Amino acid sequence: MTTLPRVKYFYFLFFFMVTSSVLRAQSDTDTTIYDILPLMPRFPACEQLDTTVAFKQQCAQQQLLSFMYQNIIYPFEARQNGNEGMVVVSFVVEKDGSLSDPQVLKDIGGGCGMETVRVVNLMNSAGIAWVPGEKDGQAVRCRYTLPVKFRLEEQLPYSLVGTDTVYTEFDVPLQFRGGEEALTSYLKEQLKYPKAWQDSCLIGNIDIQLWVGPGGVTRVLDLTDFAGLGFDFWSAATDAATSTYNRWDVAVFEGRQVPAAYEISLTFFPEGEACKSVVADYDLAVAALNEGIALYNEEKTEEGIAKMTEAVNRFPNNANFLLSRGQAYMNTNQFAEACVDLRKAKEIAQINWFDNILPLLCK
Repeated sequence: MTTLPRVKYFYFLFFFMVTSSVLRAQSDTDTTIYDILPLMPRFPACEQLDTTVAFKQQCAQQQLLSFMYQNIIYPFEARQNGNEGMVVVSFVVEKDGSLSDPQVLKDIGGGCGMETVRVVNLMNSAGIAWVPGEKDGQAVRCRYTLPVKFRLEEQLPYSLVGTDTVYTEFDVPLQFRGGEEALTSYLKEQLKYPKAWQDSCLIGNIDIQLWVGPGGVTRVLDLTDFAGLGFDFWSAATDAATSTYNRWDVAVFEGRQVPAAYEISLTFFPEGEACKSVVADYDLAVAALNEGIALYNEEKTEEGIAKMTEAVNRFPNNANFLLSRGQAYMNTNQFAEACVDLRKAKEIAQINWFDNILPLLCK
């Protein structure tokens, strides 16, 4: 058997090791994002198959779409507005199989683009590592484009909220007897500020989604505490809302009474003499907020946000004020500011309304 001389053998081995190290270093430092590769990245659902790469790619594409459609929740706004069609997103498949930089290339509105991005991000949080793209035998970064189709199915005249049926289509809508003014007056009489908190000067509003069923039966479906008032205030708000029992003209669909929901907003004002200045300050904050919203809607963006900021500065822990300014920031692409406001509002009011987009705003 012919063997290499010892010196040449070591030289060959040394050359091989240095060359390999250089190749690895080049691969590790290559931050180029490729659009097309001989071997494109793929969703890791078909790697166990003993078949060709081309078949694995086809199988992976089908499984990727299956994952997307199983996890996408059709946005409520899109359903209401009848938005349907093709959303196109792109993202970068990193060398380690993680995903980054999701972008909406084509949207149909109603929150469908953001919902698609949410499900893309879900792959990272679920620990799903893609098979990265390859160039010259090395893993590289690659941008992947994914079309997702949104199609509305025939809508039912009702939806389920937990175990409760809530009709959204009516022949005759749900209405308080006497109308909106009568309801406002009635709730003002029924709403009692908790006695144990009279000296606290706590002020703010609680929104209740009230379920009204056949016969005028009432119960609370949902409650949102925008000022972090706490349990005693929740109880008082619930008592006031449910005391409207049998005071409703119940919704009618196809000739019969059906359950429906009604949104009620209740504001707690402390009555103590020591709290008068707080109440006056709150009135000024609400006026500033309303003026800010009006200015913003007139496309006087900076003036509008400045007025909203005046309200927030007076009551920095009021989620309603933060939500209004946060949405204005978001609509003007001031994402860092929107992140701060919407995240704080979420903590105060325990809402999940912006969970889909907070990761994008706060990145």
